[in-house]
Amino acid sequence: MDAGHFAFSKLVVGDLEKSAAFYEAVFGLKQQARIDAALVGRALTEIVYEPTAKGASNFVLLAFHDTPRPAGGETITGLLCQDLDAAVERAVAGGGSVLQPAFDLADHGLRIAILADPEGHMIELIKPL
Repeated sequence: MDAGHFAFSKLVVGDLEKSAAFYEAVFGLKQQARIDAALVGRALTEIVYEPTAKGASNFVLLAFHDTPRPAGGETITGLLCQDLDAAVERAVAGGGSVLQPAFDLADHGLRIAILADPEGHMIELIKPL
């Protein structure tokens, strides 16, 4: 059976423009497409970002027109960083917050920090040790 491959993740946000500004400034994401459509009868606008590496999946921000802001904690966005501490600084400067300061998970060879974007969505940053 060919299940295909993982192609994208969509993060549902309340303020699309504010969220886009945060993810673009903090993580350097580049817009690939902006789409106005409907999903199961609900109007939406989404921004599809270019993959950040060859073969990587797309990250998508999606705002339903009939929902002011979704509940937080429904997903965790994971990002691999070469300079984790600088990414944390950019996130805080861009309106995000630190939920758990950076720590080493030596048994797995990783440094990890947990952030929240301006709407409270969790972001897990990882860096190989």
